[in-house]
Amino acid sequence: MNLFDIPAIDQHAHNLLKPEVAACSSYAAAFTEGYDPEIINLHARNTFFYRRSLREIAAFLNCEPQEEAILARRESLGLEQLTKLYLSAANLEAIYLDDGLQPDSILPLSWHEKFVPVKRILRLEVLAEKLIAEIDDFDTFLERFISEIDPPPAGVVGFKSIACYRSGLDIQPVSLAAAACSFYDLKQQFEHQPLRLVNKHLIDFLLQQALLVAAKYQLPVQFHTGYGDPDLDLRWANPLYLRRLLESPEYRHVPIVLLHASYPYMREAGYLASVYPQVYLDFGLAVPFLSVSGMRATLRQLLELTPTSKLMYSSDAHSIPELYYLAAKWSRQILAEVLEEAIRDSDITVSEFDGIATGILRENAFSLYINKK
Repeated sequence: MNLFDIPAIDQHAHNLLKPEVAACSSYAAAFTEGYDPEIINLHARNTFFYRRSLREIAAFLNCEPQEEAILARRESLGLEQLTKLYLSAANLEAIYLDDGLQPDSILPLSWHEKFVPVKRILRLEVLAEKLIAEIDDFDTFLERFISEIDPPPAGVVGFKSIACYRSGLDIQPVSLAAAACSFYDLKQQFEHQPLRLVNKHLIDFLLQQALLVAAKYQLPVQFHTGYGDPDLDLRWANPLYLRRLLESPEYRHVPIVLLHASYPYMREAGYLASVYPQVYLDFGLAVPFLSVSGMRATLRQLLELTPTSKLMYSSDAHSIPELYYLAAKWSRQILAEVLEEAIRDSDITVSEFDGIATGILRENAFSLYINKK
């Protein structure tokens, strides 16, 4: 069954790189979460994802399936035309952009709005880092942090936390005094170098302040879960560590979105979505970065327990426009295959197929972020 006619809402993606930044980056870097030069320049080109994608990109651009030919074709088209082609083919109704990834190296939201409607996801730790660098007093800092998110800025439809990268998902209660002490320790530690928020007490404290604001506005909060670049410790990226937070009464009405299928913790994520009403999932990054069989297995495992009303499409696209297209293409294809298999297994009926697919590709995100009930 064909899902390519359903406009999708990409509920978690990132801005493209400025052309001058992209020109200094290896094309293969966009196809791996690793950043070691040996991974990028050698091993990334030997993944199933890169090999498969090179052929698909070449077919789309009508050139030879060689990186050099693709780069030449991209250069002849220019970034704007290239992006227009890919986003049109992706058939996206809207993109919700987390603009906190490499903020100094990316094109603004306004640039992306030339091609598709855009909403913003506010990355909490990036905001905190900016304010910590500017403010020397903790009380003033905390007041500013809360004022920056309450009310949420115009165009912001959700918050995003990368606590998973910085200190793990075992979010613990933190006193005001402990948070203040961590603030001053951090200021002293990074007095003569770029500030990076890695202190668990301060991260956990600020995240829980943001969750209180999110509860007030019923604003979804996205959490990176599962795999990513080597900056995170995968052992602490298991979403089961969020149980304390999920069972806290004050956050009961905050929609929590577990990103990236929590790969390789898909079943754990599906379990959480099946028993906690506020938990939602997406499968961006796992699709399209995995092998075809891996993408299929990931979606199957998510749907073993996950209510179909809790699962959403995203691309986690970043850096280059190809990733928007590849994610949209493979998400529709894999979703169709898994739902067709569910029909054969008698899990769903043929008449239910379209409604479930539309929910996952569009309606669930629209209801969660825009049409709140």
